[in-house]
Amino acid sequence: MTPTAEYVITRLFDAPRKAVWASWTEPERFSRWFGPPPLTTPVGRITLDAWPGGVWRATLVGEEGFEVTLDGTYREVVPQARLVFTTGDPDAPGDGPASVVTVELTDADGGTEMRFHQYGVNTDDRHAEQARAGWIEFFDRLAADLERGS
Repeated sequence: MTPTAEYVITRLFDAPRKAVWASWTEPERFSRWFGPPPLTTPVGRITLDAWPGGVWRATLVGEEGFEVTLDGTYREVVPQARLVFTTGDPDAPGDGPASVVTVELTDADGGTEMRFHQYGVNTDDRHAEQARAGWIEFFDRLAADLERGS
């Protein structure tokens, strides 16, 4: 049996849904928060074709030529409300980890509540907890970027 794991992260951002949505779908904004420090995600290395069947791809770049590319396909896109996308190919993952991510945005207390759900295959609980911790770090960066009024 293929190990699976899932988790949910809920965050409240002091920004309108339109701005949070843009942070997920516009390369210029996505590049400012996606990835852990000290890596960068250059705008020219990001593809966000946010429509069902469209591709997303982001290359994180570090020192001494280090690079890692993450990618997947959008399954569902409801502007300013819901994104469903894959990382890798969860329908045919081979031996590597893959997942389905759902991001839901709702108005809340003058800001935006984001509910992030990730379901992974070929993923054990330890790997899922590391991924969850990474996303929390990314979302801290997203919150800081939104506070700057992008």
